[in-house]
Amino acid sequence: MYALRLWSTRHARVLEDLYERFERALVALDPLWRRLGYARIERPVAAVESAVKGLLFDCRMCGQCVLSQTGMSCPMNCPKQLRHGPCGGVRTDGMCEVEPKMRCVWVEAFVGSVQMQGGAASIRELREPVDRRLAGTSSWLRVAREKAPPAP
Repeated sequence: MYALRLWSTRHARVLEDLYERFERALVALDPLWRRLGYARIERPVAAVESAVKGLLFDCRMCGQCVLSQTGMSCPMNCPKQLRHGPCGGVRTDGMCEVEPKMRCVWVEAFVGSVQMQGGAASIRELREPVDRRLAGTSSWLRVAREKAPPAP
């Protein structure tokens, strides 16, 4: 898992392009999601999302994905779960102070963010604190619901 997570940050631009296409498809399918009922499809979509993002990013399913802002490096993989940047304990070699065999999630985030469209600017954006009530829910469906035009 860890090796694939590192691969994902090294290929952040490709993954960003894929996700943009996928997001457009999700939003375009909003009428179908509405007919089926977002509540009804939440569990199966969250299961698929967990499998895909778990494999690629070691996703923790916080329900508020910020991979597009953090260079495809999930900040929830930080042992301290810091969502705004590295702690003061990052070692000079870029390794985590809590998990010495793991590269700091935020060092990886900076590596990935440089490749992405927004570049390093997107990583500097302030993110909302984690809403623990959303843990285990699909951020894909949340994005589709938020970005879709209002229902007639």
